[in-house]
Amino acid sequence: MIEKIVTVKHRAGIHARPAALIVKTANQFASDFFIEKDTMRINGKSIMGIITLGASYKTDLKIVLEGDDEQEAADAIEQLFVNRFEE
Repeated sequence: MIEKIVTVKHRAGIHARPAALIVKTANQFASDFFIEKDTMRINGKSIMGIITLGASYKTDLKIVLEGDDEQEAADAIEQLFVNRFEE
């Protein structure tokens, strides 16, 4: 299992477009993927779940991945946050 803290650097926070990019990237991997914010834990492969987090600019989120390709998945998802969702 891999756990990483990522920070939302996109000024508009996570809305539909960034959520779709996260889901599209996550679905390229077999690993289970969850995002945690405060006491919420959602399926990271669900657009609606991601949007319900209400993650705004500079929010820290924990990404949790578990599976055979967890490292590759974690790196790919973390890169989305680093690149501000290709802003």
